[in-house]
Amino acid sequence: MADKSKENGDVVVEEPVVEETVDGEPSVVNEATSAATEAIGAAGKTINDAFKQVEKQMSNISKALGSALQDRANVVMVRVNDDSLHYLDMLVEADVTKSRSESAAFLINEGIKSNEILFNKIREITDQISALKSQLRETVKIDEE
Repeated sequence: MADKSKENGDVVVEEPVVEETVDGEPSVVNEATSAATEAIGAAGKTINDAFKQVEKQMSNISKALGSALQDRANVVMVRVNDDSLHYLDMLVEADVTKSRSESAAFLINEGIKSNEILFNKIREITDQISALKSQLRETVKIDEE
C-alpha cells in the first residue's frame, strides 16, 4: 500500500505501510508504528500549544513592561541581594528588558499591581493617620492661643 500523509496541527505525520501477516491481520510492528505515529502527532500538538501559550505570555509581559516603563522620571537607588540581582539579570538576558533599571521598574510595577488590595488598605490607613495628625495640629494651635 502507498504512504498516506495526515496533518495534525503543524506536524505532518506519515502513516506506515500496512503489512499483513499470513492470516490477514496487521503485524505487531505496524500496530506499534501506528501507536508511535499517534504519540508523535499528539506531542506535536502539545508543542504547538505550548508555543502559542508562550507567545501569549510574552505579549502580556510586553504590555506590562510598556506601562511599567512609561513616564519614568524618578530615580531611586536601591541595593539588592544576590537572588534579586539574578532575577533582574534574567530579564535582561532574556531580552525582556534592556537593563537592570528597566527590570527593577518592571518588577516593582508588577509587585504593586499584584498587591493592589494591600496597597489600597495601606492608603486608607495612611489617609486616616494624616487626618488624625491634622486634627492634632489644629488642637495644639487652639490650645496655644
